[in-house]
Amino acid sequence: MLTDPFGRTVDYLRISVTDRCDLRCTYCLPKGFKGFSIPKEWLTIEELGRVAAAFARLGTKRFRLTGGEPLLRKGLVDLAAEINRQPGVEDISLTTNGTQLEKHAHALRQAGVRRLNISLDSLRRDCVTNITGSDCLPQVLDGIKAAKEAGFERIKINMVPLKGVNDMDLDEMVAFCMEHGFILNLIEAMPMGTTGQAHAKVSLQPVLEELRQKFDLSPFEGKIGGGPARYWQSENNGFTLGLITPMSQHFCATCNRVRLSATGNIHLCLGQEDKAPLRDLLRDNCTDAELDQAIRDAIAMKPEKHEFVENPKKIIRVMALTGG
Repeated sequence: MLTDPFGRTVDYLRISVTDRCDLRCTYCLPKGFKGFSIPKEWLTIEELGRVAAAFARLGTKRFRLTGGEPLLRKGLVDLAAEINRQPGVEDISLTTNGTQLEKHAHALRQAGVRRLNISLDSLRRDCVTNITGSDCLPQVLDGIKAAKEAGFERIKINMVPLKGVNDMDLDEMVAFCMEHGFILNLIEAMPMGTTGQAHAKVSLQPVLEELRQKFDLSPFEGKIGGGPARYWQSENNGFTLGLITPMSQHFCATCNRVRLSATGNIHLCLGQEDKAPLRDLLRDNCTDAELDQAIRDAIAMKPEKHEFVENPKKIIRVMALTGG
């Protein structure tokens, strides 16, 4: 198993297959942003598979495919199938904005993807257009329908509440998830890049108290997935609410994950600049032993915690370039 300097086991890798996205969410990408990497700088699907296999050899059990928007990358289904073939892999999931999901949902499920996180910040068409820069709500809802029909083990709806933008939509989002059997994940916006730093922050602690009273929610003690969310459930209707709170109640002490960017950098913490490049090593035809050691060396650099609260202007790279 991979263990960092603070005794945390790292058994979860989030793989970004592209930094490109077909949306421009206001908390993620600046308007008119053009600082994407070029495709020849990305790891190939084969190189991504090789890194995933190395992590699997080193005890990683959970993998998540992300972007940018991962469904824009050709070969994604093949990559999921390759990861699914690795010994010891217990879970493959995918985070998507849903615009391309209708076309790919069944193939992803057949390739071994078990769970989906679908970003949806409102059910109001004008609000979604305002946040994403695209009139995409009908596409996303069609993608969600296709995902439900494909039979994924679990579907989570990711919502980033923004003050005065969509925080008034929480009750409607809860009702939507109740109706369809989805988990609603609420995520605090992080100060990643100028866009993330510009938004008024919404602490989820008062939001939680309001929703607990409205929907009779109690803390859920079990484990749902391998991520940082804490969960509450309603005994009356089985509804599950997840909260990811990097700002108001961070979870650094139990962090079990690192991120691989599309360009081959292992990012060791969202809120720090520490990273380990793998692309040149891979393209110099390194051995498996050399790749394994490079990963061990990277994990040995994992910092103790982020500094989003203490130093909110620190991270100027946008989320899409880091990997979701």
